[in-house]
Amino acid sequence: MKIMRKIIEIDESLCNGCGQCIISCAEGALQIVDGKAKMLAEKYCDGLGACLGDCPTGALRIIEREADDFDEKAVEELLSKRDGGKNHPAPPVSGCPSAKLQTFTPATPCQSANAPISLGNSGSALSHWPVQIRLVPPSAPFLKGADLLIAADCVPVAYPDFHRDLLSGKAVMLGCPKFDDVEGAIQKFSEIFASSGIKSITMAIMEVPCCGNMRHIVSQALSRSGKTIPVQEVVISARGERLSRGKMSS
Repeated sequence: MKIMRKIIEIDESLCNGCGQCIISCAEGALQIVDGKAKMLAEKYCDGLGACLGDCPTGALRIIEREADDFDEKAVEELLSKRDGGKNHPAPPVSGCPSAKLQTFTPATPCQSANAPISLGNSGSALSHWPVQIRLVPPSAPFLKGADLLIAADCVPVAYPDFHRDLLSGKAVMLGCPKFDDVEGAIQKFSEIFASSGIKSITMAIMEVPCCGNMRHIVSQALSRSGKTIPVQEVVISARGERLSRGKMSS
């Protein structure tokens, strides 16, 4: 049935066939055909625009027009067929192994002690992959009911206790608030906050001024989602010292 609703529009003259939108579309509505992104069918597109922020050329936008209604059951059937009946939450995507969803158990102290390269007393606390904001779909299973760590991507390099002090027990998403697409990040986080049942947010940023934009991203995403989630802010110096920890600054 045709209804008036929001839906994705693709400008093929701008599309370079990079496939980033395919990765971000948890419904599997898009595919690359003859080097261009195409919509499989209107019923697979929910119109939320999770794919917009990952398009480097601006070929995607949300418009409102008459279109087939979004069919969640059809999406489930599509993803189930692609996954060989396993019904994973995100479709497999060729061409970008970094976007393959994985969850795993962080290293135990015994495993860390027996590792070829010592990782200290705590080892790796990472429990999932991918970690980049641009690559994590809002439907990722490791986000459900998670304590979420949103970190500027310089923080793990600068802060020696990143795994033990910040990452342990949390799902993590990394990005650069200066160079990443701000609107795309706001949109993605607003979807995650609205639908994933996030219990708490820890925002880890560097002391440099450009990192402060992460506050804007998180606060705007919370506002759009309509959710109230406690946010703790951690600021790290360029020399790897923890300068402050407390409620997010306004």
